[in-house]
Amino acid sequence: MNPIYTQVSIDQRGVASLVLNRPEVHNAFDDLMIAELIQVLDKLAADTTVKVLVLSSNGKNFSAGADLNWMRSMAEKDYQQNLDDANELAMLMHKLDSFPKPTIAVVQGAAFGGAVGLVACCDIAIASDNASFCLSEVKIGLIPAVISPYVMRALGERQCRRYFLTAERFSADTAKQLGLLHEVLEKEALSSSVDKLIHSLLQNSPAAVTSAKQLLAEIYQQAIDEPLIKLTTAAIARIRVSEEGQEGLQAFLTKRQPNWLQDN
Repeated sequence: MNPIYTQVSIDQRGVASLVLNRPEVHNAFDDLMIAELIQVLDKLAADTTVKVLVLSSNGKNFSAGADLNWMRSMAEKDYQQNLDDANELAMLMHKLDSFPKPTIAVVQGAAFGGAVGLVACCDIAIASDNASFCLSEVKIGLIPAVISPYVMRALGERQCRRYFLTAERFSADTAKQLGLLHEVLEKEALSSSVDKLIHSLLQNSPAAVTSAKQLLAEIYQQAIDEPLIKLTTAAIARIRVSEEGQEGLQAFLTKRQPNWLQDN
């Protein structure tokens, strides 16, 4: 496989770098990028030399979430096609969340929509002090369904009640207070912080670290299992083809106000 949308490397220590590489569209993801990320994660998970995975991105922003052209195409598809599409995104989130080795997300700039899910799926998340986050789906008539189990686990149900519903943009400092991030640093300090984390992780038994991750998944509240994944993918597919979902997407894509704002 020759990656198109990502840059992938493994150094001599066994540290794998997975870099989102669509800076021209702020690393927004579409079906092709999702498929590539799934393939890359499968390959890295099977590589016994990999001890740590670092997820980052090139450019000004970590990821703007869904690609506009992809959203436009999904707005024209039926429920089953939207369900199939949502299942692919769910598979990506699950594979990152259950990756057998420690994962570190390194965030700069904006992380919107599904990108917040990617951050929540990583074991450790750090960000530059200029980073910002937004669960923006309800602004365009959608919901953060597929990523919701992972984001709620990180933020807690109480905070999700606010940010799922308001679609407010919040800062890196707020994201740390909410539990999404572990550290907020000046951009110039991100690299050294990642190196320190990697050094700490590499001091530990690889088998024990993998077992610790498995233990956490087994004991923490409700499992993100097949029934829950099916519930979330059905929820997003259903709302995408709903009247307001279609109106919100079309309004967003054509840069006009949705009809629920026209009387305000």
